[in-house]
This record gives sequence, structure tokens and C-alpha cells, in this order.
Amino acid sequence: MKGRSTFFVILTVVVAAGLSLLAYFGIGAGQTLGVGSIRQGLDLKGGVSIVYRAKDYSPNQTEMNAGISLIRRRLDSKNYTEAEVGQQGSDQIRVDIPGVDNAEQAVTELGATALLTFKDEDGNTLLTGSDVADAKRQFTSSNQGGGGQYVVSLSFKPEGVKKFADATQANINKSISIFLDNEMISSPRVNAVITEGNAIIEGNFDALSSETLARTIREGSLPFALEVLSVNNVGAKLGANALSLGVIAGAIGTALVLLFMLVIYRIAGLAADIALIIYVGIVLILLSLFKITLTLPGIAGIILSIGMAVDANVIIFERMREEISAGRTIRASVEAGFKRAFPAILDSNVTTLIAAAVLYWLGTGPIKGFAQTLSIGIVVSMFTALTVTRFIIKNMEGAGINSPKFFLSVKKEA
Repeated sequence: MKGRSTFFVILTVVVAAGLSLLAYFGIGAGQTLGVGSIRQGLDLKGGVSIVYRAKDYSPNQTEMNAGISLIRRRLDSKNYTEAEVGQQGSDQIRVDIPGVDNAEQAVTELGATALLTFKDEDGNTLLTGSDVADAKRQFTSSNQGGGGQYVVSLSFKPEGVKKFADATQANINKSISIFLDNEMISSPRVNAVITEGNAIIEGNFDALSSETLARTIREGSLPFALEVLSVNNVGAKLGANALSLGVIAGAIGTALVLLFMLVIYRIAGLAADIALIIYVGIVLILLSLFKITLTLPGIAGIILSIGMAVDANVIIFERMREEISAGRTIRASVEAGFKRAFPAILDSNVTTLIAAAVLYWLGTGPIKGFAQTLSIGIVVSMFTALTVTRFIIKNMEGAGINSPKFFLSVKKEA
């Protein structure tokens, strides 16, 4: 039993070292899963600045706001959550995308906003994207009870309802094709006159293709097209040394935390330190794996979750200290300490996760980035604090380190 516990302690140390090396060096020339492949924001590395202009159209402010929102959704869908979008002049939109070295690549990935049109079989334009209110994926049940199918439902704005009614009346048993610029994305057949302003596009859709078509229609629902006016590379907003200084500051802070835990909580603190090293390694690997753009607000989210991980260990160790002071064995004190501390740790982390979810849902740009790193950090910190730390302490005790004076300084009862 003692030899087995010793093996598990050594194995945990090896895992911590392995995760640290993987997070630092990554895999292969691209440093996959390593810090070298983590996207960096405009404030740390710079990126690409693209200026769009309304093509052959003079948009009003409402239409410009719609264009900005459209581009924002496209950026978020490609996980460029740290990108900045804003109006420039009366008909231009500026987009700053972080972590992209190749300007042409950014233009290709983002794409220019296309103009949506509905045309009859003769090529005449019947409606444009400005007439569309919304497009959604839906799953409809079969009237014959044989299952159902995915469809795309369209709803039209008040001015588009009459246009669509006239279009369907004039094209019964004919096709009305939907184009994005000059590319046809769908060509549904008109089976009846539609006067209520809602339509269904049927086809051999699955969940993905129906959602893709609905999203494409939504993104093209502007009365104008956007053309690329200029593309430029931009430097780091906080200077070239911002990242290195941030890393140094984070490393110093983490080292002080590790030292504090070791001095105050001894062997238990050592277990917490090993768990914290594992935590940092996992978080960095996940940032690289999910291609999350890292900025200073994102780094703040990670540091905050580190503090919460340490706070969880402090709560656990203080409960253990009380049990040891009451005369319990180390094994019994560990079990009781984790059991008593769990409700408080769970409540504090869940409430913080809820706040992070709200920030991600309602926020944009750096706020989303902060919410992402904070959420990942909280989930991983709960795992390391409640599982990894407990595993290490139990195996240390099983390996023979079971004297209270080695674990925690015990308060003498008066």
C-alpha cells in the first residue's frame, strides 16, 4: 500500500512536469497545444485592420448599425471574439482582427458582406435582403407520422410582405431563386400564394445545412453590399514588450503564491502547489486547443481563476486544521476537510460561472475574452482543487507522511 501511494505521488509529479513541458513547447513546428500557438489580441501582438465601404449605396445610421452587427456576428462565429468593429465616416466600417499575420488571409476568412436577392426564372429581382426580417432553422413533424424534416423559415418586414405575396402569385409552380451576390444558394419552388409574410424553404436539409442556409440569408439581409476599401497590418497597441512583461508579472505572482502555500500549509501546501502547476498547464493547453484569443483582459481572467483555486485550497486546509486540532487522524481530517469545504467552494464557483456566462452572452470583444478565460479557469480550478489536491494528499498520507506537524501547523486548544 505504501509503495503504491508513493508511486502515485511520483506519477502526479511527472504528469505536472509533462503538462508544463507540453504547454510551454507544444507539439511540432507549429507548437500545437503550446503557448506558441495561442492567438494573441491586438493589445499584445497586433493583427489586421480592414476597412469596408457600402458599395454604390448611401446607408443611413440604422443600416450602418445593422452592418456592424452582421460583421460582429461573423467574427464571433469564427472565434475572433477580441476583434474590434466600429463605424468610420458615414459609410465605412473598420474591423481590427487580432492574431492574424496575413492580411489577405483575414479578408478571405471574414469575407465581404454579400447582397441578398430573390429572383424569378427570368432573372428579375423580386425582393432584396432589406425585405427579410429573419431566417431560422426549424424541424417540422410529418403529417403522416413518418418523422420530420429540417426546413428554413423566412419572415418578412411589413414592406416585404406585399412584395413576397406578389412574387409568389406571379410565380406559381415556378422557382424563386435566392442569390448571395451572383451565387445561387437556394431555388425553392412556389406551391401557393403566400400573403401572411412567412415562408418555408424545403429541401434535403440536415441540421447543419439548414442552419447554414438560414445564417447565410440573415447575413445577407442588408440593402447594400460591402466592399473592401483597404487592408493593413497593425502593431501591438500596448507595445512589443507588453506580453513578455505580462508573462513575467504572472510568473512572479504565481511563484509567490506557490511559496506562500508551501510555507503556511507545509505538505498540504506542496500538494496544492503541484495541483496548481497542473492547473496552469491544462488551462494553457485548452486556450491553444480551442483557439481562444488571449488579451490582457483574458490574462486577468486566468489570474482571477488562479486566485479562486488557491482560495478553495485555503478553505479546505483550514477545515482540515480544525479536524486535526480536534484530535483526528490525517486521513479522517482530509475526508472531513474536503467534505465540509465542498458546499462553499461549489457555491462560489457556480455563481462566478453564472456571471461569466452573462458576460459572454451580453458582452463583445475583450469582455467575451475575459468571460472565456475566466470560465475555463474556474472549471479547471474546481477539478484541480477538489480532485487533484485530494488525490495527492491522500497518497502522501498513504506513503507515510502522516504526522500533523508535517501537514499543517495545529492550533492548540486553550
